Amino acid sequence: MRSPAHNHGSTAAFVLYNGMMADETLEITIRELMHRTGLTLAVAESCTGGLVSHRITNVPGSSEYFLGGIVAYGNEVKTDFLGVRTETLAVHGAVSEQTVLEMALGVRQVLSADIGAAVSGIAGPGGAMPGKPIGLVWIGLSAPGVEHAWQYIWQGDRLAVKEQSAGAVLRHIVEYLRQVRGFDSAHNQIMEA
Repeated sequence: MRSPAHNHGSTAAFVLYNGMMADETLEITIRELMHRTGLTLAVAESCTGGLVSHRITNVPGSSEYFLGGIVAYGNEVKTDFLGVRTETLAVHGAVSEQTVLEMALGVRQVLSADIGAAVSGIAGPGGAMPGKPIGLVWIGLSAPGVEHAWQYIWQGDRLAVKEQSAGAVLRHIVEYLRQVRGFDSAHNQIMEA
């Protein structure tokens, strides 16, 4: 089960698809939407350890839009490669809204992508602390003029938390791309009128 998602810092409306999108089609949907929008994607992963990148690159042709991923498992990698501020980690911790937003922006900038997505969480069985239980995961998305973060608390073992987290990252990428495509379609209709 997951807890309700929280949107923060939103500059564009998102439509949640009631979590009904089948995980196995997400990668293909991303490919189709990326081709239609012409955008590029990069990801920064902590608790998923590269699983998001793995799933994206399972689709033939993903090199046309997926620029790469950074597995930022240690805090040093978050600061040194993604530009996460040491103050952010000290005050909020690695598993926080602030950290995933900085990770998403950082990977977008470092790899010169249009969209940056990030994930950080506590997959277990250890690592829980007051206010941060096992299964807590934050996902962030950064794009020009857009900054979003979502919080989940997943149930299950370590692998289940990783798999659910990777699926959620992919779903949020799809949701963003559908919004972009919707805005583009509406803009084209207005321009043609």
